[in-house]
Amino acid sequence: MDIPDTPGCVCGRGGRAEQKQANGGLWLSESEGATPSSLSTSFLTKNKPFPIRGERANYVNTPHVIVMVGLPARGKTYMAKKLTRYLNWIGIKTKVFNLGEYRRRVTQMYKNHNFFRSDNEEAMALRQRCALDALEDVCEWLETENGEVAVFDATNTTMLRRRLIYDKVVLEMEYKLFYVESICDDPSIIESNIREVKVSSPDYSDMTAEDALTDFLQRIQHYVDQYQPLDEVAEDHLSFMKIYNTGQKVVVHKHEGHIQARIVYYLMNTHITPRTIYLTRHGESIHNIEGRIGGDAELSENGRKFGNALAKYIKEQNISKLRVWTSWLKRTIQTAEGIDAPQERWKALNEIDAGVCEEMTYAEIKEKFPEDFASRDQNKFSFRYPRGESYEDLVARLEPVIMELERQGNVLLIAHQAVLRCLMAYFLDEPSNELPYMEVPLHTIVKLTPVAYGCRVEYVPIDVPAVNTHRPKPKIPGTLEDELCPEVSEMDS
Repeated sequence: MDIPDTPGCVCGRGGRAEQKQANGGLWLSESEGATPSSLSTSFLTKNKPFPIRGERANYVNTPHVIVMVGLPARGKTYMAKKLTRYLNWIGIKTKVFNLGEYRRRVTQMYKNHNFFRSDNEEAMALRQRCALDALEDVCEWLETENGEVAVFDATNTTMLRRRLIYDKVVLEMEYKLFYVESICDDPSIIESNIREVKVSSPDYSDMTAEDALTDFLQRIQHYVDQYQPLDEVAEDHLSFMKIYNTGQKVVVHKHEGHIQARIVYYLMNTHITPRTIYLTRHGESIHNIEGRIGGDAELSENGRKFGNALAKYIKEQNISKLRVWTSWLKRTIQTAEGIDAPQERWKALNEIDAGVCEEMTYAEIKEKFPEDFASRDQNKFSFRYPRGESYEDLVARLEPVIMELERQGNVLLIAHQAVLRCLMAYFLDEPSNELPYMEVPLHTIVKLTPVAYGCRVEYVPIDVPAVNTHRPKPKIPGTLEDELCPEVSEMDS
């Protein structure tokens, strides 16, 4: 069968690296002294620039720009920050560019709402300049920092502004462009957003809360006067989604590609209803005491005491409509036995699979697999146990759990150290290189309360003794000497 001459590939009939001309660079044949292995990646990269100008818009992995749209106090920044946190967590390099921050850099102290009047020509020109500066930074970051998704957080309430963005992002840079419009006509949501977030803005540092509220409502009116919602007819060339009243209704128009599909699905599952998420590891297990990883061990005596104490704590909190989630492993199910609330088992919440290292101690792993033991210390997030999983695999496995947590109210989730590290890294916006070293002690409840632009965290220790299974990153990869507690050698997963 003939193999097509595909640019970027060294291939040919019968496995030969035939001579091809591609973008000004010559691919040598094996007869000329060049084997496929001798053609370096850098050589191919230089002769096949990516992306080719004029083709980038058709590539699957083209950089994306996500543009927020909507009146002030509609939750755009909340969505932008949450979306950025989620995409970074699943491994898509993302950054927010907030236009308000650009404005504050170039203007003197904010005086009042008149700055946002459409007939304030001087202010309009300055705001336009800030928007162009921000777009330039978006493109520079995507071009030079290996960025994958840039989130442009601004009102973008006119067709003229959205056309300017389209011309820059799509026609000039050939990126993918997706608009996210937040529409809200619920006065209680708007006022709550203003009081919780906007009155504490740097713009209002010298005003009382009531004066700030009055001024901000007038600022909103200036935007209302010129607001043009995304239009499926007049702006049919755009890809976008509209979110009504923080998720009561969602409209999607011409989304394209897997990144936009994931963005739509994620934002469809978020809400702003007040709630608390309680995370805790199972009670101390027999394997914890023995320093063994994995397996399906029973609880120790102290582990059972913790289960009883946890049930008592939850009862005292009188948590409305609480749901309890555990893994399928015995130690989490036993920990939840005394809790009077609906319970669900999640296979996705099972501990990281240690493969051939299951039920071993650190010392045994170091002796049997010294190279793997050292490699894991060098890149713990990406290292995959032989026939097992990595933290990177675990994040992918836990994505459905995150989606459901975003949909739910109050939840108590009882799981394992590696699992909780991944979940906490999502809520607390921890980078992947720090994720595997987050401390999640036994017999401690981690109380997470979502707030405006993040998550408030509180640690509640339960007074039941337990071994310490945390191992900080060693100074010398592959050694045991730097462990915090050398007597406990559980591979913390």
